[in-house]
Amino acid sequence: MDIVYLLLAVVAGATAPIQAGINGQLRVSWAGDSVLVSFISFVVGTLTLGLYMVLTRLPLPSLPTAGQVPWWHWSGGTLGAFFVTMTVLLAYRLGGTTLFALVVAGQLMASLVLDHFGLLGYPVQVISWQRLAGVAFLVVGVVLIRKF
Repeated sequence: MDIVYLLLAVVAGATAPIQAGINGQLRVSWAGDSVLVSFISFVVGTLTLGLYMVLTRLPLPSLPTAGQVPWWHWSGGTLGAFFVTMTVLLAYRLGGTTLFALVVAGQLMASLVLDHFGLLGYPVQVISWQRLAGVAFLVVGVVLIRKF
């Protein structure tokens, strides 16, 4: 595996608790609602991506092509909105370490199933005892983080 991709994954993961903290502070500053703060986060993100697309002259797909996409392919934004809203809501109730230990545990459990059955285009990687042990160690880690 290319080390650059591994490092990018680590950096992407590191941005999640930073984003949750920033959004949590925005919620405190505005005494706002988690949904409102998530909406603002998505507006800023959309503007950022729009600027990138303009600067790089990224071509848009045609409307007929967009209309041929299965309906559920559009649900990623909804899942992203749920995720960001939950991190805004939970960050200061659970703390960053507990929140993201649980997030990673949930991600790994879902990933095991998605990989095992090759769902959503993932390559099939059968659930093994080693993979289950890795998730179990993470769950033990969540318990230790929460308790201490």
